[in-house]
Amino acid sequence: MAKLNFGGVEENVVTREEFPLAKAQQVLRDEVIAIIGYGVQGPGQALNLRDNGFKVIIGQRRPSATWDKAVADGWIPGETLFDIEEAVSKATIVQYLLSDAAQIAQWATIKPLLTAGKALYFSHGFGITYSDRTGIVPPADIDVILVAPKGSGTSLRRLFLEGRGLNSSYAIYQDATGRAYDRVIALGIGIGSGYLFETTFKNEVYSDLTGERGSLMGAIQGLFEAQYSVLRQRGHSPSEAFNETVEELTQSLMPLVAENGMDWMYANCSTTAQRGALDWKNRFRDAVLPVFNELYDSVAAGHEAQRSIDSNSQADYRQGLEEELRQLRESELWQAGKTVRSLRPEKG
Repeated sequence: MAKLNFGGVEENVVTREEFPLAKAQQVLRDEVIAIIGYGVQGPGQALNLRDNGFKVIIGQRRPSATWDKAVADGWIPGETLFDIEEAVSKATIVQYLLSDAAQIAQWATIKPLLTAGKALYFSHGFGITYSDRTGIVPPADIDVILVAPKGSGTSLRRLFLEGRGLNSSYAIYQDATGRAYDRVIALGIGIGSGYLFETTFKNEVYSDLTGERGSLMGAIQGLFEAQYSVLRQRGHSPSEAFNETVEELTQSLMPLVAENGMDWMYANCSTTAQRGALDWKNRFRDAVLPVFNELYDSVAAGHEAQRSIDSNSQADYRQGLEEELRQLRESELWQAGKTVRSLRPEKG
């Protein structure tokens, strides 16, 4: 484990250089890894582990679209694809990658099968951190660990196939075997992490819920809607409003930020853009800072978790979600985006 300095703050970080894939394979050579759930994170993590030479099986409800997806991805019923209970029984490491709501629903079935010495792995701290609400309290004689890729399972798989990696956090909640550290790092390397940084289950879920509702998804969509609306109301065309709000950000500026940071992106824009950005950034920061504090307080108090549990447990939740996504998809903003994307030059 290396200690890296981030602006004067030291963090524990594990890289692929100090914990190579060969070491991960050695650590887990006698382990059977069951991926429970084949929805958002399951496919990426399972396929990367399989391609990296680990013993992987899938546990999934059937009949279901995700069972069919697993079959299409090459998992064989009765050999590497099983019902959830059978997969958990066969495994020494159980990667519990169902949705938060499904984890709660399945827990009574899963818990008795988590026998001494097994490891229970999460990619989200939700179930453990809010155990008073979820009822997820693991047996005392198993390891409880977490690897949380900082992106979707789709991104994890895509970057793996490109020979790159998606950074992940890791945490140990319970070390019953004395091997929890080696297990969690080996799994993090096995799923294709770029590097791994240490966290706790609580910090992971607090930062994750804040980020999803904030700059990663909620706040950025709200910002898009506000700016697009102002431009349209002031007489700008949908194409111009979308390009100035979304297209330039995602296709031109964010790649520069990803490459070398915000200061480098600023340095590669016009002096007029630089001056305006520097003059207005504090106004926006000060405007949203109270909202972010309110959001974090809501996460820490468990309100966001409870809202998620309550809504996701409704029988008609999926229909309601589809309607909300339809409204987003069919808004003028994202219809303009669909048209703009269709006009991008093809890669040649």
